[in-house]
Parts: sequence; C-alpha cells; structure tokens
Amino acid sequence: MFSRQVNESSRLCLTVPQFTDDLFALTQRNREYLQAWLPWVDKVKTPQDTRDFIIEQLSKFVLSEALHACIFYDGLLAGALAYNCIDLQNRSGQIGYWLGQDFQGKGIMTECVKDLIRVGQDYYQLERFEIRCAAKNARSRAIPERLGFEMEGTIRRAEKVHDHWYDHIVYGKLVA
Repeated sequence: MFSRQVNESSRLCLTVPQFTDDLFALTQRNREYLQAWLPWVDKVKTPQDTRDFIIEQLSKFVLSEALHACIFYDGLLAGALAYNCIDLQNRSGQIGYWLGQDFQGKGIMTECVKDLIRVGQDYYQLERFEIRCAAKNARSRAIPERLGFEMEGTIRRAEKVHDHWYDHIVYGKLVA
C-alpha cells in the first residue's frame, strides 16, 4: 500500500476500504464545519457512502487519473488530501484537501501538500499544480499562499454549497 512518512508526526496513506469506518467517523465529527465549504458532505450519510467513494477513488488511482490519501497525525486519522484530477498529457494535477478541526493550526496540511507535490513530480512527472479554494475560506487559501503558489484568478460562482454560491480563487505553481 502507498504510504509516506511526511515528518515525524504526519503520514500519508493511500485511501483504502479498511479506512472506511475511521474516515466516516472523522467526517461525522466535523460535519457541521465541513458543510460550510464542501458540497459532498451532505451526500455522505452512511459508512457505505464513504466506502463507495473510496472504491471510486481507487478505480481512478489505477488509471492514474487521481490519487486520494488519508492524513494520519500521531497515528490518528486527521483528514484527506488528493489529486482530484491528474492530467498526464498536460502534466498537471489539481489538489484538494480537508482537515478535521482538532488537527488545524499545526502545519499538518502545509507539509502534506508539499509532500504531495513531490509525489506528483516523482511518480507522475507533473509540472503544474493547481489548488482552488473558496474565496472566503482563509484557512484553505493560506496553504497555497504559504507554499509559493501564484494567484491566477477568480472563478465567479464556481461552486454551490447549500443555497449559496462561492467564488473560487485559482492558485497555480509551476515546477520544471
């Protein structure tokens, strides 16, 4: 199984069905917080929903179209990080992430995203990395800004969450 030690506290592991119950439980504990920003949360009602998502992501992983990893911090499942889309022809990857509230403010996500970029370079020969964040989500936007991504623009009304629309800020980083 794909697993990488990011630093002494953080580890990335390919998301596999054995993580279903823990990933669902983490989603449940953070449901109210996550619902503010992520439209998929409302679709996750049972552990089977989480398992179905994991199976779908593994199918995309086999085709080198995506890579979904769980983040473990001091042995506890803390969140998720992914190449939601890998475009091998254009050597680009679109990164997405979320972290449970109890794990925020420790630099976990910044270090994990940095490591995921290395994975993209080493295993997929990616040269362009993109992160899209809701314009009002300051915590999420801080990650690409800390890692030297450039703000490339704003996509207006990019995503509907519940009854309101979010603009997305698009960040890009080129590595050759």
